[in-house]
Amino acid sequence: MNANLFDRLERSIADLTSTAITTPAGETVSYADLIALSGRLANVLAARGVKPGDRVAVQVEKSVPALVLYLATVRAGAVYLPLNTAYTLAELEYFIGDAEPSLVVCDPGKRDGVIQLAAKVEASVETLDAKGQGSLTEAAANAADDFETVERAGDDLAAILYTSGTTGRSKGAMLTHDNLVSNALTLKDVWRFTADDVLIHALPIYHTHGLFVASNVTLFSGASMIFLAKFDADEILGLMARATALMGVPTFYVRLLQHPGLTKEATSGMRLFVSGSAPLLAETHREWSARTGHAILERYGMTETNMNTSNPYDGDRVPGAVGLPLPGVSARITNPDTGEELATNEIGMIEVKGPNVFKGYWRMPEKTAAEFRPDGFFITGDLGKIDEHGYVHILGRGKDLVITGGFNVYPKEIEDEIDAIPGVFESAVIGVPHRDFGEGVTAVIVRSKEAEVDEKSILAVLEGRLAKFKQPKRVVFVDDLPRNTMGKVQKNVLRETFSDLYVGPARSS
Repeated sequence: MNANLFDRLERSIADLTSTAITTPAGETVSYADLIALSGRLANVLAARGVKPGDRVAVQVEKSVPALVLYLATVRAGAVYLPLNTAYTLAELEYFIGDAEPSLVVCDPGKRDGVIQLAAKVEASVETLDAKGQGSLTEAAANAADDFETVERAGDDLAAILYTSGTTGRSKGAMLTHDNLVSNALTLKDVWRFTADDVLIHALPIYHTHGLFVASNVTLFSGASMIFLAKFDADEILGLMARATALMGVPTFYVRLLQHPGLTKEATSGMRLFVSGSAPLLAETHREWSARTGHAILERYGMTETNMNTSNPYDGDRVPGAVGLPLPGVSARITNPDTGEELATNEIGMIEVKGPNVFKGYWRMPEKTAAEFRPDGFFITGDLGKIDEHGYVHILGRGKDLVITGGFNVYPKEIEDEIDAIPGVFESAVIGVPHRDFGEGVTAVIVRSKEAEVDEKSILAVLEGRLAKFKQPKRVVFVDDLPRNTMGKVQKNVLRETFSDLYVGPARSS
């Protein structure tokens, strides 16, 4: 039987007349339409010389045709390569040169620059704009609907997603048809998605969260999604009356909490709010519950693994925890140096194993081998612990670990204490070079509106709560923490900004 993701999706659709996608502009796409549109685009891809196993690199704004292009690519047996819309031509040069796609799809405004880059790998170029118009859809308008989905094995590649690359060069995570389908079906069951669900889809679709979690789970459930170009608090609140679920990043929930229209009445028809891609503050979790009566469901995933854990649909959704390993997924905590498995509540490296875990890094066999244990567990690079109830807690990236005076300091532990202090909106703890201690524990804080907390008052509160080596050497204040497009705090930017705090001229706080 064909293991192609698209073939499995098509076989799962119970009602072809049901709605798959709607847009605020009034566009409605049924499942039958989705199959026909993907067939047209798959025929265009084949006509442009895209063969099974070829990469199709895509840097376009979110639109319904952009999502259909993903389905058409896997249907044609090719490998979908989504690229962040913020990448410059200089950055695109690396991705195109590394992946060597046979086709690049871009915004019409970048066409001339992309053509030069694509020529270096003998790739053709098509265009698609934010409204779903361009040379690609023009060609599809005259193409046939029928397309025989290409036979693929479960272990064949469906997509390559490049890691964010905050340190070193980005790595292409190779995801198979089985990786994507298994995770979608697991999440469908765990989160109780059915054909009756309506998802508010406000995430970008160049990332795991919006492309694979939100879209695949919805489609494999036979549900429908309201497809938004971007997040808008007014718009989302207005849509909740006709929706049942929202998947978002923590920033979504913080902004919605700032909206006076967020009430129990406004969210009464919703059954599920999911948060991921960045840590959700425990305070945000508690405030959301108080305002709406709903507990946000936080989960944990990676570009390389899709989703690994989830707080339960029924049962305690623990603030600050990312829940239990998903069915079929194993998680453990190990000593980062020796690989020895650690006991309950001990802090170490999170490792995972399961059908969700990627095949390896594109054209990087040595890196792939280094990131897997002999028994098949993937070393995530995330530090955390598993508590006595089996819940996984993430305490930061391995590269964010602060080693001060020979002691290991886990930033999340200190951030939790700081975030609980009145007047603190949020914080990030980093290590920066220190003459005496190697690294100095440093707290970067965003104050709540009109709060008057200062460095002295923060340090005074922490003095009785943390061991001396964990206490920040300095507290600095900023208007906002730098974040990437998925809402993750860019600690590498903070480390650079405050790199001379202890070894150079003192900065004002």
